Amino acid sequence: MKAKKENKVYTITETEKKRYLDTGYDIYNDDGELIEHSPLKKITVAEHEKEISALREENAALKAQLAEKEKPAKEKAKAGE
Repeated sequence: MKAKKENKVYTITETEKKRYLDTGYDIYNDDGELIEHSPLKKITVAEHEKEISALREENAALKAQLAEKEKPAKEKAKAGE
């Protein structure tokens, strides 16, 4: 597993994980997937709101796509009645 912080990357063991988390490192598996964020990592309210807004927009777009895909199925069901 790897510990990453800014431009520093260290290969660590499971026993070292907590120490690196406590010093601000994020932990990744050997495939590069995030396992755990450091508890010291903080984001601003503005960053949080920006993320929430983007997620809401994405959610609305996905709901619209789903509604469009469900239209033909509903029309077929009505025609078959």
